[in-house]
Amino acid sequence: MAMKGCLSVTKYFLFVFNLFFFILGGVLLCFGLWILFDRSSFATMIGSSTPTLKIFSYVLSGVGILTMLLGFLGCLGSLKEIKCLLGFYFAFLLLLFAAQITVGVLVYTQRSSVNFAVGKYVENIIKNYEIVTNETDLQEGLDFAQEQMSCCGWFAPEDWMKNQKIYENSSLNLYPCSCRNISSFFPNPTINGTVNATDISLPEHSRGFCTATSRNNWPVYKIGCMNSVQAFIINNFICIIGVCIGIALLELFVMTLSMCLCRNLDQNYNKLARYS
Repeated sequence: MAMKGCLSVTKYFLFVFNLFFFILGGVLLCFGLWILFDRSSFATMIGSSTPTLKIFSYVLSGVGILTMLLGFLGCLGSLKEIKCLLGFYFAFLLLLFAAQITVGVLVYTQRSSVNFAVGKYVENIIKNYEIVTNETDLQEGLDFAQEQMSCCGWFAPEDWMKNQKIYENSSLNLYPCSCRNISSFFPNPTINGTVNATDISLPEHSRGFCTATSRNNWPVYKIGCMNSVQAFIINNFICIIGVCIGIALLELFVMTLSMCLCRNLDQNYNKLARYS
């Protein structure tokens, strides 16, 4: 009786747990599709960039589909006591867990290679900025990152000297508008250290190229985006590690429950028989 009661509790706990995940996956999928099909108005509402929201919508939709599939396998397998579905559920969780561990180890051990590869990717976007028209989303995404993270280029602002448009029009003193350091446009600070708003003289646009007074005096952030990303990771390291450990422990706990339920089902009883 104690064993049956324990199995019943495990079965219904898995069912409720995965039902919640199935509903959560559906919400994420709907939210991702909403952003995807109504991206412009959503970007206007929250003040974000359209390319960034496009990537975000794809990520949300993919996570939603994955979560719904996982929840469906767990719900049906536990409630109907179908061993093959419970086996698929366990294997799926195990594969996901192994993939997370593998990615974490690879990122940590190959961080120099990853940093170099990302740097080359960003460098290619910078070189083709406003030159290649089919990379508009990537270019706007770079603009958004530089604005939000207060950085310029990947390694340093000098990365932009490799841009063909800046190189060919050196006499115009062009620089990327998304890199501009707003504090550079406040020439007359007040006594208490604040700035005088009447002295603001900013370019009207924040995309594309702006013109500086001197080629050697760009009013831009002096730090590269690589350093900003590293600073963000270091400042939030404890939170990131805590979330990763929490997800890993949850996956291990659910995998243990699903395997216990699967192994203790009646070997001679096949729930699929009732549907044949």
